[in-house]
Amino acid sequence: MELLSGAEMTIRALRDQGVKYIYGYPGGALLHIYDAIFTQDEVEHILVRHEQAATHMADAYARATGKAGVALVTSGPGATNAVTGIATAYTDSIPMVVITGQVMSHLIGEDAFQETDMIGISRPVVKHSFSVQRPEEIPEIIKKAFHIAESGRPGPVVVDIPKDMTTPTERYEYEYPKSVKMRSYNPIAKGHTGQIKKAVDMLLAAKRPVIYTGGGVILGNASEQLIALAQELGYPVTNTLMGLGGYPGTDKQFIGMLGMHGSYEANMAMHHSDMILCVGARFDDRVTNGTDKFCPTAKIVHIDIDPASISKTIKADVPIVGPAQAVLKEMLEQVQAAKKAPCADSLQAWWEQIDEWRARHGGRYRTDDSELMKPQQVIEMLSKVTNGDAYVCSDVGQHQMFAAQYYKFNKPNRWINSGGLGTMGFGLPAAMGVKLNFPDEEVVCVTGEGSIQMNIQELSTISQYDIPVKVICLNNQSLGMVRQWQDMNYESRHSQSYMKSLPDFIKLVESYGHVGIRVERLEDLEGAMREAFAMKDRMVFMDIAVDPFEHVYPMQVPRGSMRDMWLSKTERT
Repeated sequence: MELLSGAEMTIRALRDQGVKYIYGYPGGALLHIYDAIFTQDEVEHILVRHEQAATHMADAYARATGKAGVALVTSGPGATNAVTGIATAYTDSIPMVVITGQVMSHLIGEDAFQETDMIGISRPVVKHSFSVQRPEEIPEIIKKAFHIAESGRPGPVVVDIPKDMTTPTERYEYEYPKSVKMRSYNPIAKGHTGQIKKAVDMLLAAKRPVIYTGGGVILGNASEQLIALAQELGYPVTNTLMGLGGYPGTDKQFIGMLGMHGSYEANMAMHHSDMILCVGARFDDRVTNGTDKFCPTAKIVHIDIDPASISKTIKADVPIVGPAQAVLKEMLEQVQAAKKAPCADSLQAWWEQIDEWRARHGGRYRTDDSELMKPQQVIEMLSKVTNGDAYVCSDVGQHQMFAAQYYKFNKPNRWINSGGLGTMGFGLPAAMGVKLNFPDEEVVCVTGEGSIQMNIQELSTISQYDIPVKVICLNNQSLGMVRQWQDMNYESRHSQSYMKSLPDFIKLVESYGHVGIRVERLEDLEGAMREAFAMKDRMVFMDIAVDPFEHVYPMQVPRGSMRDMWLSKTERT
C-alpha cells in the first residue's frame, strides 16, 4: 500500500474525489500542502487575490454543477477572511468543502502566531466541521466532508488541519474510502406516501392553486419533475429568488418571482390562493412579508428535505419531509393515477383572474421621465443578446433584483446569486468559478459600482488564468437599494449612499489587460453589448450609466400582506 504524508493525502484525496480545481491562497500553516500541490498536476490550484473570492468561486462552481466546490485557506486571517463566503454558502444551502490551515497541535490554545479557533468561529455557519487529530484519518475525513456537504440539505463543511498533521517526513498508508457510513447522519431518501396522498387530494380539490418553489428544486435536481407535475395539473408556478430557472421563465404557466420584489401577479395569486404547494422553499421573510397576514385563505403543503424548515415560520397543513425529486415524482404518479381531475371551470376562472393581474402590471416601467437608460432596459438587452441562455452571476442590490425580474431563466443552475446572506462582492469571483468549469458557455457578472469594488482585485486572477467573463456594471453612482429605502422611508435623506470619487473603470480594467467599454446612451447599448460578447477570449467590462433615481418595483409594503405593494413611486395597491 502506498505511503503518503498528510499533505500528500489531502491532495490525493481531493483528486480521488474527482476535484478538478482548488481555489485558495497560501500561508505558513499550509505550506506543506502547497508543496504537495506543486508535485502533481491533476488537481489545479487557482490563486485568488483574497480568500473571500476563493470561497465564492467554490460556491458558484457548486451552484452551477451541484457538486461541492473546494477552497483552501491558511490559518488566522486567511481563515477569517473566508467566513463571509462560508456564511454565504450556508444560508443558501450550497455544498462546499473549506480546508483551513491551523497552527501546530501543541500550540493550539496558546495564542500562537496566526492562531484562530476556526472550528468555533465558523460553527454557526457550517453544516459540519472536522479538526484533524491524526494524519492517517485525513482520507476518511475528506470523504465524510464531501458526503455531508452534498447530501441531504447541502451546506459547507470546514476541515481544519494543524500544520504538524501534514509533515512531509511522516508517511502513512493511504486508501481513499469508496463510501462512508455515519451512524448519526442518515438523510431521508423519499417522502411519506400517505402524506403525499393527502397532498394530491388537496391539489386536485383546489380552486385557486399556486405552486411555489425555491432553491431546493434546483439543488435537488427536481426541475424536470416540477415541470411535469405543473403541466399535468395546469397550475400557475412562481419561484423564489433562489428558485429562478427551476421552472422555465418564458412558459405561459410561470407567473414570475414572488416576494418583496416579486411580480404583481405572483404576489396577488399567492395572497388569494386557496391551496399552496411549496417545494424546496422556506417561507423566508423576503417572501411572506407580515406572517400574520400571509395568504389567509390558503391550505399549505410543504415539501422540504430539512424537517427543521417545515412549519418554522408558516404552519404547514400537510408536511412532507423528503428530497424534492423523489417526492415530486411520486406525487406526479399519484396525480396521473387519480380518478379525479382538477376542476376545469374553477381553473379557467383562476387563470382569467391571474391574466387580469398580469395585464395590469406585467413588469412595466416608465421610460419617459429621464434621458438616461433604465437598468431594466440593460437587463432586457442582455437577455436578448445572450438569447436568455447565459450563466448570470449577480452581486447584491438593485441590479440583482432587476436581473431577477427581467432576465428570463429557462434552465436551472443558470442564476447564480447570494440570496440568503446578500453578499456584496459575490458576483465577480462567482462568474470566474463558473467560467473556469464551463469555458464554452457565456458567463456574465451583473453588478453595480458599489458591489464590484468589494472584490475588484480579482481582475488580477482573471488575467493570470485567462478567464474571459463579461461584466455588466449598472452604474448609478450610488448604493442603489440603500438609496431606494432612504427615498421611501427616510424622506430622501441619502446618508452615505452616494458613491463619490469612483474610479475610471475603463482605465482600471485596461491596466489589468482587459477590455473596457463605456455606454451612456440607449441607442449605443445593443451594438456595444454585441461587440463585448463577440470577444470570446477576452474579459470585457461594460460600465453602463443608468438612471440613478430608478427604483425597483413592485415592492411589498413592510409588514403588510403579500398583496400590499408599491407599483411605482406614486402607485400603491
